[in-house]
Amino acid sequence: MTIRSVLQAITHPRSATEDLAPSPPATPDFAEPLHGSLQLRHVDAGSCNGCELEVASAFGPVYDVERFGTRLVASPRHADALLVTGPVTKNMVGPLEKTFLAMPEPRIVIALGDCARDCGIFRGGYGVEGAVGDILPVDVQIPGCPPHPAAIIEALRGLTGQ
Repeated sequence: MTIRSVLQAITHPRSATEDLAPSPPATPDFAEPLHGSLQLRHVDAGSCNGCELEVASAFGPVYDVERFGTRLVASPRHADALLVTGPVTKNMVGPLEKTFLAMPEPRIVIALGDCARDCGIFRGGYGVEGAVGDILPVDVQIPGCPPHPAAIIEALRGLTGQ
């Protein structure tokens, strides 16, 4: 997000959310268990923090994804979905798998950003184990380096049907 877009969002608060299209239809497998709300556990598996800034922006006052029933939770035991950013480093394989196994069924995994999807610029790095899909079954992929907050919100709204 550029300074220009932040200033535009502050001076014209409605323009930040007007770009959001109507919510896409919910995926049938996820729609019923979620009941219109989504509890996310975010795990940074080794990113450059670009995606984290956009996630913070999506949950901030300008984009406010919480108005659609999505919120971040501190414990995987309370989470409906696991939001993973960055490529999975060798040191994060165990903690990522433990987080995934601590989640209640059905477990939804969201790979956020190009690095989580296919390792991005970190592909081939000595400390990189692989993409999130190489470690866990990924249900939703959000492309971008980093993805725009509106793209993050659109993908999350697609899960809940909000």
